[in-house]
Amino acid sequence: MSRDKSARNKKETAEPPNELIKGVIAVAPPNFRRERALLKRGIWPVAGCDEAGRGPLAGPVVAAAVVLDPKRIPKGIDDSKRLTPERREELFEEICATSCFSVAFASPARIDRDNILRASLWALQRAVQALPETPKHVFVDGRDKLNVACDCDAVIGGDGRIVSIAAASIIAKVTRDRLMCALAEVCPGYGFEQHKGYSVPEHLEALNRIGPSAYHRSFFAPVVAAREKHQPWTVKREVDLFSLEAASELPAVI
Repeated sequence: MSRDKSARNKKETAEPPNELIKGVIAVAPPNFRRERALLKRGIWPVAGCDEAGRGPLAGPVVAAAVVLDPKRIPKGIDDSKRLTPERREELFEEICATSCFSVAFASPARIDRDNILRASLWALQRAVQALPETPKHVFVDGRDKLNVACDCDAVIGGDGRIVSIAAASIIAKVTRDRLMCALAEVCPGYGFEQHKGYSVPEHLEALNRIGPSAYHRSFFAPVVAAREKHQPWTVKREVDLFSLEAASELPAVI
C-alpha cells in the first residue's frame, strides 16, 4: 500500500515531458500568412528580401531576393541566425531547387563611398530587379522600404516572421560565407574562413599585425586604426581648429 502511494506521489511531482524548461522562450518559426493573403487577392509574385554582412570589417554586403513556390516550400526555413551552418547549407540547396531567387553584392568600395546603410539598400534593390520575373509585392527585413517598381513593406524582424524573408536570409548568408572562404585563399592571414570578416579578437589581432587588405572597409573604426599604423598616407586627418598648431597658422586679428 505504502509502495503504491509513494509511486503515485513521484508520478504527480514529476515534470510533464513536454513542458518547457524554465527560462527558455519558445520562438515561433516564420510563416507564409502574408504571402498567402496577397496570393488570394491575385497579387503574385511576392518576394522576400534580406541581406548579410552589414557588421563585418571586410568583404561585401550580400543581398538576396526570393520568390517561394507556394506548393513547394522547404520545411524548416527560419531566420538564418537561428540555424546551424550545416542546416543553412541544406536549406540553401532546397531553396535554390524549388524557388526563384537572385543575389546582388555591394563591394567594400561602394560601402566606403555610400556608407553601409545606403550600400545595403542599393544591393537589396538590385537583387529585386535581378529576379527573372518582376514581383508585384516585396517584403524586406528592417525599417527601410526599397525603391522598387511595386509595393514594398519593411518588416522589423522580418527574417523571423515572414518565410520568404527568412529564405532570402539563408541565401544571402550562405552565399556570403562561401565568398569569404574563397577570399581567405586570396588574402591569407586574416582568418576570413573562420570569422567571415567580423570583428572578433583574431581578426583585430591580424589587422594590427599585418594591416588591412584591399577587401577591408576603410572607414570602419578598427580598419582606420590599422590604416593609421600600416598605411598612414591613406588616412586624411581633419584639421582641429582649436589646436595650438592650427591657431599659430591663423592670421592675427586686430
